[in-house]
Parts: sequence; C-alpha cells; structure tokens
Amino acid sequence: MPYVDGFIVAVPKQNIEAYKAFSATTGAIWKSYGAKEYVECVGDDVPYGEVTSFPRAVQAKEDEVVVFSWIVYDSRKDRDEIVEKVMADSRLQGDEWKSIFDGKRMIFGGFEPFLRL
Repeated sequence: MPYVDGFIVAVPKQNIEAYKAFSATTGAIWKSYGAKEYVECVGDDVPYGEVTSFPRAVQAKEDEVVVFSWIVYDSRKDRDEIVEKVMADSRLQGDEWKSIFDGKRMIFGGFEPFLRL
C-alpha cells in the first residue's frame, strides 16, 4: 500500500488563483522528488457544521474557501526522504505562501491506507 499526506487549509477567495499557481509549482517540485500523486481540491460543497466540519477545523472565515489536498508516495520511507528534499529545496524557501494563505491554520498529517477499492 502507498503512504498519503493529507492537508486542509483555508484560502481567501480572492487568493484562489494565486493558490492554484503556487500549488502547480509546489506540486511539480514534490513530483520531481518522487511523489506519485499531488492533488489539490477547492471546496465546492463544504458546509460549516454546528459542531465539527472542514471549515471549523481550519477556522475558515466568511471570505475563505477550504482546500483539501493529498500527496501519495510509494511508502512512508519514501515520503520521509521526499519531504526532507522538498523542505530543503531553494524554490520553496521564500515566504510567498504567507501572502496566499495562513499556514498556522493548516491541518496536515501522514496516513497509512488500509483499504483501496
């Protein structure tokens, strides 16, 4: 089974096109180091729940949209090696992302799939 990193972030609606451009660059970098898939999805039907929800999890504001993303690797070992390379890549050392979204409200984690149909 592969290994998956998942991400959820709130992006101001006026920054969606900048986020898409940034993601295209970032995704290409991840893929160049060996990631198998890099997927970004803009929320389309993501209601603000009474108790829990994607918007609540990232404290999305009225003028923000939730983005759900994942990266697929062959294994946890590959993921750890790829992430180390990506984080050291000079193309990602700037603060460009800070003007696009609030990274402090990003939720992320690594997941080991147990079922794939």
